[in-house]
Amino acid sequence: MPADAITLGGADLADPDTYLAGMPYDAFRTLRREAPVAWHPQVDKPGFWALTGYDEIYAVSRDSETWSSQATGVFLDVPAPEDSYQLALMMLTMDPPRHTALRALVSRGFTPRHVARLGARTADMARAIVDDALAHGQCEFVDEVAGALPSYVIAELLGIPLEDGRRLYTLTDIMNTRPLHDPELVAAQMQMFEYAAELAARKRSEPGDDIATALLHAEVDGRRLTDLEFNLFFLLLINAGGDTTRNLVAAGTLALIEHPDQWRRLAADPSLMPTAVEEMLRWTSPVTVFSRTATRDTDVGGIRLREGERVAMFYPSANRDEKHFADPDRFDIGRMPNPHLAFGGGGTHFCLGASLARVEAAAIFRELITRTREIGLVGPVERVRSVLMNGIRSMPVQFTPAVVPA
Repeated sequence: MPADAITLGGADLADPDTYLAGMPYDAFRTLRREAPVAWHPQVDKPGFWALTGYDEIYAVSRDSETWSSQATGVFLDVPAPEDSYQLALMMLTMDPPRHTALRALVSRGFTPRHVARLGARTADMARAIVDDALAHGQCEFVDEVAGALPSYVIAELLGIPLEDGRRLYTLTDIMNTRPLHDPELVAAQMQMFEYAAELAARKRSEPGDDIATALLHAEVDGRRLTDLEFNLFFLLLINAGGDTTRNLVAAGTLALIEHPDQWRRLAADPSLMPTAVEEMLRWTSPVTVFSRTATRDTDVGGIRLREGERVAMFYPSANRDEKHFADPDRFDIGRMPNPHLAFGGGGTHFCLGASLARVEAAAIFRELITRTREIGLVGPVERVRSVLMNGIRSMPVQFTPAVVPA
C-alpha cells in the first residue's frame, strides 16, 4: 500500500482550512523525509499523489509530454465534464503545441520597450503608494500597499485607468477564494469578461502604446489572438499578475518584520535587493500547488504511477527541501545560490510574468527600506483561506519613518 499523505504528515493538504494557521511546514518536512511521493485521498473527490520533494516537482514540471496540464486541469478540483472544454482554451491549462504557439503570440506584447517603460513607471507608482501610507502613519498593508502596486502595474500594462485596475483587483480576491460555480465567483468572472470585451473593442478602434494593443495586433505565422483568447488571457493576467505579486509583497514584508536583523541588513546594503527578492520568493512561495495528469504509465521518485493519475506539486515544500537549500528554515536575504521553484520548475508553464514580479517587488521594497525605519504590526495577521494561493488577507501595520539627515 502507498504511504497515505494525510496519515503520515498529519495534515489534509487539500483542505483550505489547513492553511489558515500557516503553511504546514512540519507536514511537508515529514513527507519529504518519509514519502516525497505520497498518496493523498479525498472524500467524494478523486485522490492525487502529493509531491513534496524538490527533485520530483522539478522533473514533472519539465516533462509536458508525460504530464498534462490540460487533461484534468491544474487545480486540485477536477472540473465537471460539462466544463472541461475550458481547459483547452486557458493558457494556464493548455498543453503544447497549442500552448507553445499561444505563448509565443502573447510574449509579443511583452517587448523590451514596453517592459523598460513599465519599470520606470513602477518606481513612480511605488513611491506614490508609500507616500500615501506614510502620510497616514498606519494602513491595512495588504490592500493599500501590497495589492495597490500590482493592480496599478496591470492597469499600465493594459492602458486602462488606474482606478479600473483597483476594481478588477477586488474581483480576483473573489475568484481565488470561492469554490467552483459559487454565484459570487461566476458573477466576478462575468464582470471580467465584459470588461475584457469592451477593452478589446476599444483598443482595436483606438490603438494605444500599451501591451493590450500589442497583444491584439500581434501575429505569429499569420495568426492573431481571437476575442475569446484575449478575454481568457486578460483573466489570467489580472489574476496571476495581481494575486501572486500581492502575496509576495505582503508575505515578504512580514518576513522582514519577523526578522529585523535582515531588515537592518537590507537597509544598510540595498545592493542586496536582487538576492533579497529571490529569498522572499523562496520563503513565501506565493502559489501553493498546481496539478498535472499522467499521459502514460511512468515513475516519479521510484513510485509507479498509471496513466490518468494526478500529481500535486507543493512548491512551498520544494522551496524548503534540505537537499537543495542549506538551513532552509532560515530567512537569509543574501542566500546564494537560490534555485527556488516559486515561479514553477521551469519548462512549458514557467511564469510569463516572473521578471515583472521581480521589478514590482524590488520597487516597493526599495521605497520601504529607505523611507521607513521600522514597520510594526498593530493587529492580527489574517491568512487567505485557500489551497491554491499562499497569501495574507489582512495585515494592519504602523510605520516609523526613517530619520532624514538635517
